[in-house]
Amino acid sequence: MDAANGRPATPGASQVDPHLLATLSGAEFIQAIGDGRITEFSHVHDHLGQVVERAEPGRVELGWQPAERLTNPGGAIHGGYIAMILDNAVCMAGSSTLERFTPMLTLHLNIDFLRGVGVGETYTVVGTCVHPGRTRMVSNAVITDGRGRPVAQASAAVVPNQAFAR
Repeated sequence: MDAANGRPATPGASQVDPHLLATLSGAEFIQAIGDGRITEFSHVHDHLGQVVERAEPGRVELGWQPAERLTNPGGAIHGGYIAMILDNAVCMAGSSTLERFTPMLTLHLNIDFLRGVGVGETYTVVGTCVHPGRTRMVSNAVITDGRGRPVAQASAAVVPNQAFAR
C-alpha cells in the first residue's frame, strides 16, 4: 500500500510524476511512457522487450523485440510471453480511451497463435479498443512480423482496476 494515499502501490510509481497522473488522459499517459517522460512504470515492459511506439484514444502500437530469455526449450518464443504482450496491448487499448489513465484487469483473453515468433526479429503489436464501455471494454490485438504477416491475435474483455481509481 502507498502510505500517502492508501491505495495499492504501483510498481515503479515512485518514478511517476503525480502531476502527470492527475492531468494526462489514458492515451497521453501511455504515449508519455513511449516518449520516456514516464520511466519504470512496469518492469514487465523491460522484461518483454516492448516499447510504446504510439498511443491515441482507442489504439496503441508497440514495438517488440523478444530476447532469447523468452524462448521455450525448442528455441521459439514461449506462448506465455506472446499471450503477455497481447494482454498488455488489449489492456493499454482500453486504458487509452479513459479520461485519466487507469490500469486494466483482464476478464478473458482469447488467443490464436498463427506463426512462430523468433528471437532477434522485430514485431509490431497493435491493440484496438472496439467497445469502450463504462464498465466493460472489448479490445483486440494483433502481432505482425517484419513482413506484415500476423503471427498471433487476441480478443479480450477488460475492466478498469478500481483499486487505482483516483
